[in-house]
Amino acid sequence: MVSFTAPKAPAGSAPPLAVTFANTLVATRGKVRDTLTTPDDLTAWLAVNVDATGAGAPGAAIDEADLTRFRALRDAIRAVLHAFVDGEPAPAAEVEQINEASAAAPHWPVLTAGATGYAVSRRTDRAPVPAALAALAHDTADLLTGPLAADLRACHGPGCVQFFVKDHPRRQWCGSGCGNRARAARHYHRQRGHSA
Repeated sequence: MVSFTAPKAPAGSAPPLAVTFANTLVATRGKVRDTLTTPDDLTAWLAVNVDATGAGAPGAAIDEADLTRFRALRDAIRAVLHAFVDGEPAPAAEVEQINEASAAAPHWPVLTAGATGYAVSRRTDRAPVPAALAALAHDTADLLTGPLAADLRACHGPGCVQFFVKDHPRRQWCGSGCGNRARAARHYHRQRGHSA
C-alpha cells in the first residue's frame, strides 16, 4: 500500500503541486531547459514534492520509461495550463492524458488523529509510479476547478516559461528575478527612447 500527500497550499504559500511540476521546465538566459533529464532527477524531485512511499525514495525503480511518462504528463499539464490562462479551449488529447494518469491510481482518504488535531492523508493500492502520476494529475484537476484557478497565471517576464498563483493583487511575475528583468528592460527602453 502506498501513501502520498499532495500538498494543497492556500494562496500566499507554496504553489500547488501541479504548478511546481509544470515549472520543472525552466528558461535560463532565454534557453528552455528541462530539470528532469535523468531518472535520478525525477527520483529527487518526487522525494521532495510527492511524498509517495517508494516512488520518490532513493533506490526506487524509476527508469527511463518512467521518466518519459512523467515528462509527457508534465507537457500535457503545461498545455492545459497554458490554454487555461490564455482563455483558450483545453486541448482534448492533453486533457485525456491527464485523466488517464488520474485514473491509474484510485485512492481514498485516511483520517489520523494527532496531538494538535486531525489530518487526512491519501492511500492507494497501486504501484508507486502510477500513484505519483495520479497525484500530479489529481492536483492539476483540483487546481483548475478549485478556488486558486482564478489566480493562475503564466509569467510574462522576459523569456520566462513558468506558471504561478497570484497571491498579491500587484503580483505580475513568477518571482523577483523576472520582475527585476522586466523593470530593467522597461528602463532600458525608456532611456533608449529619450536618447534617440
